[in-house]
Amino acid sequence: MAEVKKLSTTQLAKTRSLSQTQLFSDLSNKGLIKKENDKWILTEAGEQLGGVHLTGKYGQYVAWPEDVVFDKSADKTPEPKKVTLITATAIGKHFDLSSKKMNYILSELGWIKRGIKGWLTTEQGEKLGAIQGEDSRSGVPYARWPESILNVKALKDSIDNLKGVEKPKTDSDKADSFRHKFEAKHRSTDGHFVRSKAEMLIDNWLYMAEIVHAYERKLPIEEDVYCDFYIPTGKVYIEFWGYDNDEKYLARKQKKQAIYQKYNFNLIELTDEEVLNLDDVLPRLLLKFGVQAY
Repeated sequence: MAEVKKLSTTQLAKTRSLSQTQLFSDLSNKGLIKKENDKWILTEAGEQLGGVHLTGKYGQYVAWPEDVVFDKSADKTPEPKKVTLITATAIGKHFDLSSKKMNYILSELGWIKRGIKGWLTTEQGEKLGAIQGEDSRSGVPYARWPESILNVKALKDSIDNLKGVEKPKTDSDKADSFRHKFEAKHRSTDGHFVRSKAEMLIDNWLYMAEIVHAYERKLPIEEDVYCDFYIPTGKVYIEFWGYDNDEKYLARKQKKQAIYQKYNFNLIELTDEEVLNLDDVLPRLLLKFGVQAY
């Protein structure tokens, strides 16, 4: 087999239609050559690619096999900073909560869900950077999170609510004219005060069906949006739409529908007519999300 011809770095640049200066710079960045006493010499990585030192008319120089392929992976360009992943134990420690309670909160937010054993990441959790992990000995699944999860507003709000931390009203709370206009004065069977007779009928139905639910739960997103009802089992949101002739209400409705669609939340939408027939409507709609009634 014929010996592969060796070319100086300058000659190699010409054969590949490259700038001589650029090629020297690229090889230096890749850690294949380095300068000592104003002369280019090979590094160990360069020698592994077949580079050699030859002596010519003007002294020693670096030469390469004419078919050499420079591995881009050797580039000394700084690698992206690795993300540190933490578990529910570390998150709980940060907020002074147990890992068990922390997983319940993450589940209630819809970021993880129960597996046969352990916890599985959801689509919403993965959007926040969650990565599925598994115990090497038991095989029990668990979620790992980027440290940035500690600063997510929805998580901090849920923890504050759990701990009973009182918070001043925000500008968005003050600007929500709908919630101020329609006072929550209808008392449902389970003690919730709701804003309309229709919401009272929905709340009563859920209570009598023994379905755990929350009223006006804030969505686990950065936007300040509240649902009418939230069912932790199945991570289902329920919205009752009324006042179809009110332009402001319709604009608010469209905005909320767009947010539900954006985050791909499980949503049940009810009209006045459906509220009058909840026994037939809700069991069927809930079953689509794995929630069984009666």
